[in-house]
Order: sequence, then C-alpha cells, then structure tokens
Amino acid sequence: MRAAVLNTIPGQLEIEDISIDKPAPNEVLIRVAASGLCHTDLHFMDGHLKTELPVVLGHETSGVVEQVGADVSYVQPGDHVVACLSIYCGNCAQCLSGRPSICENPDASERAGPSPPRLHRSGQPVGQFMRLGGFAEQILVHQNAIAKISPDMPLDRAALLGCGVTTGLGAAFNTASVSPGATVAVFGCGAIGLNVVQGARISGAEQIICVDNNQAKLDTALRFGATDLVDANTTDPVEAIMELTGGRGVTHSFEAVGSSLTARQAFMCLAKGGTATIIGLMGAEEQVELPGLHFLAERKIQGCDMGSNRFRIDMPRYAKMYLDGRLNLDDMMSETIGLHDVNKGFSAMRAGKTIRSIITFE
Repeated sequence: MRAAVLNTIPGQLEIEDISIDKPAPNEVLIRVAASGLCHTDLHFMDGHLKTELPVVLGHETSGVVEQVGADVSYVQPGDHVVACLSIYCGNCAQCLSGRPSICENPDASERAGPSPPRLHRSGQPVGQFMRLGGFAEQILVHQNAIAKISPDMPLDRAALLGCGVTTGLGAAFNTASVSPGATVAVFGCGAIGLNVVQGARISGAEQIICVDNNQAKLDTALRFGATDLVDANTTDPVEAIMELTGGRGVTHSFEAVGSSLTARQAFMCLAKGGTATIIGLMGAEEQVELPGLHFLAERKIQGCDMGSNRFRIDMPRYAKMYLDGRLNLDDMMSETIGLHDVNKGFSAMRAGKTIRSIITFE
C-alpha cells in the first residue's frame, strides 16, 4: 500500500510502498477514506518533538472496515469508523473510572512478543504514529482505537472527529464543563480553538472572545460562534479581555496554541473562581510561570488531553450533531488533497493559510 513515511527528523514525508499484515486477534483492518493534517504531525516533522523512525504519520482518520481478527465483536466489514489516538486498555483504574483518554496502559493495544510488525518495508518494521499511521491507504489497529459512526456521515468530515473536533469540543463539554451563561476566552483559532468556540456556543456561553494574530482565522471564528475578536498583533489580549468583560475577566479560558506566553495570558484573564484549560502542545522544556497571588481568588489552571474524551460515546454524538446541523465541520475544511500533496499541505499549515487540509483516498 502507499503511505507517507517520515524517515528523518526534521524532514519531509516520503510516499512509499510498504506492506501491511493481516488482522491478529482484536485487530481491525480499515480501508482509509480520509485523513486530516494536524499540527501535532508537524511538530514531529519539524523536530520539535521526537519519535522512532521510520514511521507513517497521520492520526485523524476515517474509513471503512475491511477485515476483522478473532475476538473482534464491536465492528464488522463494511462498518464506517473513525480512528482515535486515545487508545484504551479498558482494565486500568482510569478506564474503569470513566477516564479512558488518560488510560494507564495504552501499550496493551500493541502486538506482543515475537509477533510480526503490523507494517514493514523490505522486512524491517515501520512505526504507526500514535499507534495509527493514518497517512496510508490502509491502517491496521486494535479494536479499542476506533469508534463506529453512522454511514450517513460523510467520511471526509468524519476524519475531523479523530483529533481536532473531539479535542476542542471535549475541552468545552468534558474538561471544563462550560455551562449556560458562561464567559469564555479562546487563545488560538486553529482547528482545536474553533471547536472550543463551537463547544462553548452549543453549551450556551453568552460571550466567547477569540484571540489570535491571524485576522483570517479571527474572521472564521465568527462563523463558529465567536462574539468578540482580539487581534494579538495590535493589543494586549489580557487588557482587551478585561475591557470586554467590564473588568471582571472570563469564567473559562482555553489555550489552544501551545505557548507558555498564551498559557499565562489565559490564566491572567480569568475572573474570580475562573478556570484556564491548557490544550496546546508545548515543548518538553517549556515552563509556565504564574503569579502566586492570582490564585487567592480561587482561580484554577488545568490540563486537557484530547478533550477528556470517551470517544466511542462522543464521536457518534458529534457525527449526529453535524447531521442535525448543530456542528459546523464544513468551514473547517480548507482544502482536499491527494496523498502526494501532503508536504504542500503542511507548508500551507506552516504559513497559517489553512484550518484543515484533508487527504482523501479513492
């Protein structure tokens, strides 16, 4: 099969023919329909984060089940599915307490012992990024890595659910529990930030302030539910948010950039009792410094991993929200490309020209 392989860090993706194995017990072979380009992939391509090489990148993927291994009962050939990097074991304390997105033993989904690799090239193993490797014509994954969705859901839109949508909506719905009447600030209007915006809108927030240094992305945020826009190029975001809220600050802020500066700003714009939720992926050595006195009024800061999702429950719901017209996925799709244009898609991402480029496979 054709796949986009990362062979060096930093580096470009190379389109190669690699081999894929048959499903072992608990595994599912999926014919990929679409895969989205995510900033997380770019962090590894550009060398900000490291992974073992060679590896097939991509983790925001939808498709149709082709084959299932022994002991697979959740899906059958022909089912439409979305893959998710929040692979869970189902047996640890986090899974059993309803928090599978922070499963303590995701390695349980890997092949054990002397088993052959799922992917190989000339007999040598090839890795699957995030245990998925979605920039390929097929993926072979553990059944705990997929969610079944309605066949009415367009598969190119469904791919978006695999990361950005689930993370952003989940940050608002699950991690922060935004409630009706809340005031919200969102730092960063990429795919995740825009989904925080519409998650806050669906939850009934009365004011949603978006902060970015890209005017086109700010304008796009209006289509997702933003009520106020702050251009970080021309004004101090904290001062602007305080002015827009009558000096009170916001009850919820969300950082969707991956910067210690914006994480600090998200905390500093909080109202008394407010909560800052940090979603963006920072470098391993990056530190966030906060003034201790600011905690006295019970302001809080918390992390967020993939929207605190329970993806087998969440993703079918999000698909229904789209089909019902409550969830905007159409405006997230900046372009549809072929696998051979994957590096061009990432170049456009670096330039801030896209929200999501979607690779489609015929």
